[in-house]
Amino acid sequence: MDKLIKDIQNIKDNIYKIGNIDNERRKNILNDIKESIDKRRKEIIDANEIDVKNASYLSESMIDRLKINDKRIDDIISSIDKLNKLNDCVGEVIERFTTIDGLDIEKVRVPFGIICVIYEARPNVTIDLIALAIKTSNACVLRGGKEAINTNKKIVEIVKDAIKKYDIDECIYLVEDLSHEVVNKLIKLNGLIDLVIPRGGKNLINNVVNNASVPVIETGAGNCHMYVEASCDFDMAIKLIINGKTQRPSVCNAVESVLIDDKIKDEFLPLLKSQLDKYNVIIKGCKKTKKIIDCIDAQEEDYYQEYNDLIVNIKVIDGIDAAIKHINKYSTHHSDCIITNNNDYANRFLNEIDSACVYVNASTRFTDGGCFGFGAEVGISTQKMHARGPMGIRELMSYKYKIIGQGQVRK
Repeated sequence: MDKLIKDIQNIKDNIYKIGNIDNERRKNILNDIKESIDKRRKEIIDANEIDVKNASYLSESMIDRLKINDKRIDDIISSIDKLNKLNDCVGEVIERFTTIDGLDIEKVRVPFGIICVIYEARPNVTIDLIALAIKTSNACVLRGGKEAINTNKKIVEIVKDAIKKYDIDECIYLVEDLSHEVVNKLIKLNGLIDLVIPRGGKNLINNVVNNASVPVIETGAGNCHMYVEASCDFDMAIKLIINGKTQRPSVCNAVESVLIDDKIKDEFLPLLKSQLDKYNVIIKGCKKTKKIIDCIDAQEEDYYQEYNDLIVNIKVIDGIDAAIKHINKYSTHHSDCIITNNNDYANRFLNEIDSACVYVNASTRFTDGGCFGFGAEVGISTQKMHARGPMGIRELMSYKYKIIGQGQVRK
C-alpha cells in the first residue's frame, strides 16, 4: 500500500507535464498511441487469449465482453481517430462577462487532475480511458478487473512505450494489485485522487459510492426497458427488442425488461417469442404472459435485475401510465424506450421517464459515447449532478473562474 501511495504521489508531482501540453501535441500523442496499438496488435491479442482461457468459468456473454480480436482493435483505433478530431476543450471559455465592479471574468474548462477509474472485465475500456485522459490533460489511475489483467498490462505497456518521448508516461498508471483492499484504499485517497469513477456491476458501483471519500461520478448498472405501446408497428417493435436484447447482451445498454400493452398481448407475444427463441433467449414472464406463451415465472426481484445475458423479463402492462410507473420504479435510470406511433404518448414518455437516456422508436444500444459522437466514453452516468448519460471529454473537465481587475477593492 505504501508503494501505491508513493506512486500516486509521483503522478501528482508530475501532473503539470500533461497539463502543459497543447492541443497539437496531444493530437500527436494520440496518433502515436494509435499507431503502436495497430503495430503491436498481435501482442494484445496473445495476452487476451491468456485472459480468456483463464476466465472459462464466465458466461458466454461475459467472455464476449472480455475478448479482444482484430475487429475490436480496429474499433479502438477508429475511436481514437474520432476522439482526436473533436475540438479541444482544455481552456475553453464557457462564458465571459463583466461585473458591476468592472471585473472581467471568464469561466474556463480545466482538467480534474488525477482520475481513478475502477472497472471490470472490458479491456477495450483501458485504451478508451487513456485516450480520454490525454485528450483532456488528465492523469489516470486504472484499476481493471482480474479477468483482464494480462490484456490491460500489455495495453498499458504499449501506450507507455509510445508516449515515453513526451515525458508524460508517469501520468498513466495501472494498479496491478487486484485485492478488494486496494480499491478501498484508492477511494479514500483525498488530496491525491481528484475523482473516482466506478464502471461495472451493481456490487462494484455500490461499494465505491457507499465507501468513497473522494468525489465519485456514479455510472449505474443498466436495467433498461422497452415499452411496446398498442399503436406501434409490430415489425419495428420486434426488430428493436431483438437488437436491444441480443446484439450484445453483456453490456449495460442491453434491454432487460419488455413491457407489452395489454391491448396487443394476444397478437404480439407469440410473434415476439418466436423471434426470441431463434436467439435462445430465456423468457421470464408475468402471469398474463404465461397464459399466452411458454416461459418461466417472473419473480418480483427479477424486475430489478441487470442480467448481462440472454435472459429477458416480459410483463403485460395496462397502458402508458402503468408503464411509466413500472419503469420509474424498477429502472436504474440508464436507458429506456417506448415503441409507439402515438405522438402524445411519445412526448409523455420522454418527459416523465426519469432516466439519463430516453428513447422513442430506437434501440437502447445507442447509449454510447461513440454513437453520440463523443469519440469514446468513460462510462454512462446515471446520476444527476455534473454529468448524466455517456461521459465524453467535457464530462471529464471541471472549470474555474479567471478574474482580471484594475485595482478594485470591495467596499
